[in-house]
Amino acid sequence: MAKFREKIKAQELRQQGKSIKEIAKFLGVSKSSISIWCRDIVLTAEQIESLQKRMSTKGSYEARLKGARTQHERRLQQIKRLQEEGFKIIESLSKRDLLLIGAGLYWGEGMKKEGRARVANSDPTIIKFMVNWFQILWGIQKEQFTLQILINKIHKKRVKEVERYWSNLLGISPTQFTKTTLIKAKNKKIYKNFQDHYGTLLVSVRKGGDLRHKINGLISALSQKPFL
Repeated sequence: MAKFREKIKAQELRQQGKSIKEIAKFLGVSKSSISIWCRDIVLTAEQIESLQKRMSTKGSYEARLKGARTQHERRLQQIKRLQEEGFKIIESLSKRDLLLIGAGLYWGEGMKKEGRARVANSDPTIIKFMVNWFQILWGIQKEQFTLQILINKIHKKRVKEVERYWSNLLGISPTQFTKTTLIKAKNKKIYKNFQDHYGTLLVSVRKGGDLRHKINGLISALSQKPFL
């Protein structure tokens, strides 16, 4: 957690126009770490000019910064190209594909030992996928879901906002939410964008005990079937 705090502070100082060396000295962290943490921060022309004046005896800061930007842009282009290549690998998804993907996600994130079929995650894309998975593959109607939010108590005043977020994302009525669980433990994660945190959502299927057994059968098959 201390390292995460240092990273956030380094980024704040960089946005203020401080040099990598100044930030490293202030935080007692290596310049290489500061450089990595702050590589996505673009300085204003005024900040660059100020830094260049302060470093005029050590060469052209602007030239070095231009080189770093060029390298960063090349890396971004490479990442974009690789992502596009990955995207093209999958042209479309069949129901069988969806069945196996959902089973894999449930294997990692779902309730397997007792009770109803349920899954919990803080990633909105995973939650949305699983809700669709329950609907498309298992014929679950939206009215059959119950939702519960688990979030740190420091977000107590945002509970209604958080409920609206998940309700709008999934198209499920706010009346299907049970009481939010406020976690009283000390917050071990620091969120730079406090207002963008929406906790963990627990999605349960009413009378979903039989469904859980079927999903466990899928998971068992995945764990035992031989690879090609």
